[in-house]
Amino acid sequence: MKILVTGFEPFNNEKINPSEEIVHRLKAPMGVTLIKEILPVEFEKTKVCLRELLQLHQPDVVLSLGQAGGREEITVERVAININNVKSSNGSKMLPDNAGAVPVDEQIEKEGETAYFTTLPLWKMVEVMQKKGISAAISNSAGTYVCNHVMYETLYLAAEKYPHVKAGFIHVPFLPEQIAHREDKERVAAMPLEDMVTALQEVLELLMTEYRFI
Repeated sequence: MKILVTGFEPFNNEKINPSEEIVHRLKAPMGVTLIKEILPVEFEKTKVCLRELLQLHQPDVVLSLGQAGGREEITVERVAININNVKSSNGSKMLPDNAGAVPVDEQIEKEGETAYFTTLPLWKMVEVMQKKGISAAISNSAGTYVCNHVMYETLYLAAEKYPHVKAGFIHVPFLPEQIAHREDKERVAAMPLEDMVTALQEVLELLMTEYRFI
């Protein structure tokens, strides 16, 4: 069985991305070939990367990780939507990707569905993390930035070319060191890296159990 797990490089002037650090530390469950990849925080480049990775490795499961600064919990995403958008909800700010791209309400795939739902077991994933005493929940919005883009593109490729592939996305909070110098650090959530690694290791074990016969 093959599991492809992806994280992201740092973005938005950060020097670290917890998703990258987690991916580096994850270990393959027994009987699993674990493929680890770090994606660029770039809309167009990630699309190319994902197509190449799925074709090359032919994974059974794709689990993508990304940073959601400000969230208190590890959140398992339910759905990805067919939109790339870097404008804030009130239109006051723009967050370019690492290549400087600033898409506003652009479709990810013109022939794709309006949205795709994860094909991973949401509640079971949350439960195995919570049993380890780690705060976890389901999220009903992956946003409109590169994280949503990666989740959508992976599920689109699975639907169109790789119907056996199960895929989904998990957002993780800031690391404590990312907020250490913030003036508002008392109001911004963070989670130790060890806890996040433990949580995601449990998720990998679950996915191995769920899909070892596909």
